[in-house]
Amino acid sequence: MSSWFRRERRAEAQAPAPTPESSEALGAALDELVRMINRNAGRLPVAAVVAARYITDLVGDLLNSISDDDHPDVQAILSVRGIVHDYLPTTLDRYLALDPETVGQRLPNGHVPSEQICDQLHALWLAAADVLAATRARDADDLLTQGNFLRTKFSRSDLDL
Repeated sequence: MSSWFRRERRAEAQAPAPTPESSEALGAALDELVRMINRNAGRLPVAAVVAARYITDLVGDLLNSISDDDHPDVQAILSVRGIVHDYLPTTLDRYLALDPETVGQRLPNGHVPSEQICDQLHALWLAAADVLAATRARDADDLLTQGNFLRTKFSRSDLDL
């Protein structure tokens, strides 16, 4: 009877665990981030919620692009990982950590916290859009390269008689 348990443990040990950079793990972390944004929507400025959700939509598109690629771009994966695990949650957490009475007070730079978080989210939004555009451009470049290869490989050469 004990051999049955051992086989069960061996099967569990052989199943590959998703790495933190895998599309599945990043997708799960992104889903949790969306839930966090939704849970705290009443405590965040409306513009911040919209910007944060737009960022998560861009990252979702980026994840779809990465998961469809046989050889995903490492920089894109690192960018998604940084946005999902650090940049976006840290930005939101810092705002949510403020005392509600200080949210309307001016900061030393002259902005109120709601303006500050929107500026930070806008910068993150632009960065995510740039990564998505670069990934899509890479896909287009790969298609062009494949076309050039096929044209060279299968077209008649001027040297053929």
